[in-house]
Amino acid sequence: MRPTASRLIDTRVIFCGDNLDQLRKLPPACIDLVYIDPPFNSNRNYEVFWGETKEKRSFEDRHESTKAYIDYMRPRCLELHRVLKKTGSFYYHCDWHASHYVKVMLDQIFGENNFVNEVVWKRQSAHNDAKQGSKHLGRVHDSVFLYSGGRDYKFKHLYGAYDEEYIEKAYRHIESGTGRRYRLGDLTAPGGGAPSKGNPHYEFLGVTRYWRYSEENMKELHRQGRIIQTKPGTVPAYKRYLDEGKGVPLGTVWDDINPIHSGDSERLGYPTQKPLKLLERILEISSEENDVVLDAFCGCGTALVAAQKLKRQWIGIDISPTACRVMALRLKKDCGLKEDEKLQQLGRGFIVRDLPKSEVELRKYPPFEFENWAVVALGGTKNARQVGDMGIDGRIYPVTAMPGKRGATVGELDFMDEWYPIQVKQKDKVGRPDVDAFEAVMIREERKLGYFVGFEFTRDALYEIDRFQRKEGREIRALTVREILDEELHKS
Repeated sequence: MRPTASRLIDTRVIFCGDNLDQLRKLPPACIDLVYIDPPFNSNRNYEVFWGETKEKRSFEDRHESTKAYIDYMRPRCLELHRVLKKTGSFYYHCDWHASHYVKVMLDQIFGENNFVNEVVWKRQSAHNDAKQGSKHLGRVHDSVFLYSGGRDYKFKHLYGAYDEEYIEKAYRHIESGTGRRYRLGDLTAPGGGAPSKGNPHYEFLGVTRYWRYSEENMKELHRQGRIIQTKPGTVPAYKRYLDEGKGVPLGTVWDDINPIHSGDSERLGYPTQKPLKLLERILEISSEENDVVLDAFCGCGTALVAAQKLKRQWIGIDISPTACRVMALRLKKDCGLKEDEKLQQLGRGFIVRDLPKSEVELRKYPPFEFENWAVVALGGTKNARQVGDMGIDGRIYPVTAMPGKRGATVGELDFMDEWYPIQVKQKDKVGRPDVDAFEAVMIREERKLGYFVGFEFTRDALYEIDRFQRKEGREIRALTVREILDEELHKS
């Protein structure tokens, strides 16, 4: 990969912030492919949700109507249209909540003539939202709207394997000696042929016809064994081998890519996480190596990982600092990239920009987003549930612990019982009662070490932490937000 695809923009960059602000900084016509999967009813203060029902409820309360969602998305789609190249493609991933309103909006922005396809992705295998007593069919698919930037947009046809039943019926002949399957193709000129159309007319293998090919080419095909005559006097036919066929052209219904399941290795716990294969397919259809891919709602970063694996340049934007840190960790783990500005300029690394750097910014965070930030900053794993978390906001697993499969119930990593609890309090000073509650958690869970994060700790709280270690032999490491920020600054 080249260091960058353009001198006008930086690539392999994750921007933390409102995508409307970030998009306005980009020059026009600089992006080859845009993919977005915006959460329904989002606004500029939405957080990343990792399955917590409490967060989901507050999220759903923010916009009372589909109109508000469209009003939110319209200026962002206008900016995405502005930055898209004439040869580029735009993919909008959505579900049934507002798909029809989204289509009308996109027709207005991109133009009806630039609408290419509506892809239907079957994301569920069961009708799990059509429970007994409900009065609707099971909602098992998402829609992905594809628009082009202009007439000369990039597009590559993809092909899938033939159905076994079709093979048995269409390619029923098997060549002796090689075992290759083939079907018979017509060699006569289309429509019976006519002199005015320039079709050659001659005798071949005792049969006189207008033919598709010249006599010389027909003789060469026959010499190669590509022409067969079942018996003297019958019209010769052309052998079309199964192994030379491209396969079935990909259509608009994609039911061959499974959704993310609880036991999948790529699962991160992000509720709307899309499978990597889905994004790889989109990129293969509408982009080439070194093209610039933009995801303005990149969440856990699947589009960025797909772009990196397929040797595309990429830009990601998300308003959630937690999402930005999680996708940074994913790029390091799954793609082997280093978070380093010098390496990013050389095309071998990436950077995250505009993350919060001060206590003032962190005090303004919504509570769950603050917890996410603290846990990820410590290198921990966020709990997959917030309601009923039993006083544990996250867990740190030591390097010696080797992960197994994902837990079926709470989404935690299964280890040999090696983990340390994390407690986070977004308050000016963590007091003695807060510490007492965490001590009870450590005793209940039989932990020898735990981490407590706050802006400050009272003298009584620190005294109790010391007493607890001396009496119980269990250590609580009290960390202030300032200490974590200073450590992150030192790492960078």
